[in-house]
Amino acid sequence: MFEIFQIGLCQKYFPGNVPNVIVSLIAVFVMGYLLGSLNFGIIISKAFYHDDIRKYGSKSAGMTNMKRIYGTKAAAFTLAGDMLKAAVAVFIGALLLGDHVNGYTIPGTYLGGFASILGHAFPVYYGFKGGKSVAAAAMMILCTDWLIFIILFVIFAAIVAGTKYISLGSVMGFMIYPLLLNRMTGIGFHNLIAILIMALIVFLHRANIKRLMNGTESKFSFKKKGEREVNEELEEKKE
Repeated sequence: MFEIFQIGLCQKYFPGNVPNVIVSLIAVFVMGYLLGSLNFGIIISKAFYHDDIRKYGSKSAGMTNMKRIYGTKAAAFTLAGDMLKAAVAVFIGALLLGDHVNGYTIPGTYLGGFASILGHAFPVYYGFKGGKSVAAAAMMILCTDWLIFIILFVIFAAIVAGTKYISLGSVMGFMIYPLLLNRMTGIGFHNLIAILIMALIVFLHRANIKRLMNGTESKFSFKKKGEREVNEELEEKKE
């Protein structure tokens, strides 16, 4: 059974069949992108708060902004949803194309994961305006190589603990990711996908990087906001 997720259904039943490989590549990408476009920050803010998270704070629909505006519970559900959709996209990629990372084949796990990250950033359901894709990208890394995930998480946690800047920890972690992946797994198309993910994450954090350079970036706090404080902040941001 697990052999299927290593080589994929396409290679198992249609080895060397180029048209089927192309169809599988397109299917993995499209399904991953559509899954990624299910932005749980937007869904939760509209369903439970009757508003759009993208109006406030950093204008992002990610976990950090949800925590800042709506609190810990909303952020936790957002994180869980965004990570789950990336995991499903990786699973679909493994099922159809496999997880072979060495050589000159395109691993379905990385392709499906990247597509979900792209969908989260530019969701087709929400006018192509989404979040910064950190949770989705982190889940893709966890699903494809748990050891690399642990190393990057330790780096991320150390930076955040020392600076209280989640954006800085995220950017630094993903800048290291392609180098670490190449060192631990060797050369292949998955390295190109890792570089694309790094470039996308840095691009999506361009405003955060500018604020970090200007010393105006907001620091993360685990302190729970009271309902009155949240309401006052929402009203202030609407003005």
